[in-house]
Amino acid sequence: MKLKIYTDTQGNAPFEDWLHGLKDIQARAKIRARLARVEAGNRGDCKALRAGVQELKLDYGPGYRVYLSRQGDEIVLLLCGSDKSDQDRAIKRAIEYLDDWKKRGKP
Repeated sequence: MKLKIYTDTQGNAPFEDWLHGLKDIQARAKIRARLARVEAGNRGDCKALRAGVQELKLDYGPGYRVYLSRQGDEIVLLLCGSDKSDQDRAIKRAIEYLDDWKKRGKP
């Protein structure tokens, strides 16, 4: 499965900004390892939320979450990330990012 990173009209990538902003180096490594498993086809603990957004949970630290959307058979669009404390706001942002991506006609 191919992973794509959502970018907005200014070229910002909220998921990458969030991941690189994590101070916990071990958390970044665990998130990258988990995404490698997704890329290999093992989505594991991934739950459909709403509006095409899914939540990938990581059982580490404060409960990290990665918000994504599967597009067709191959692409998983990485929208943004959060921890449990910021979950509701992050889900709303992920839905907005996916809507933006669709409006711009991204493949």
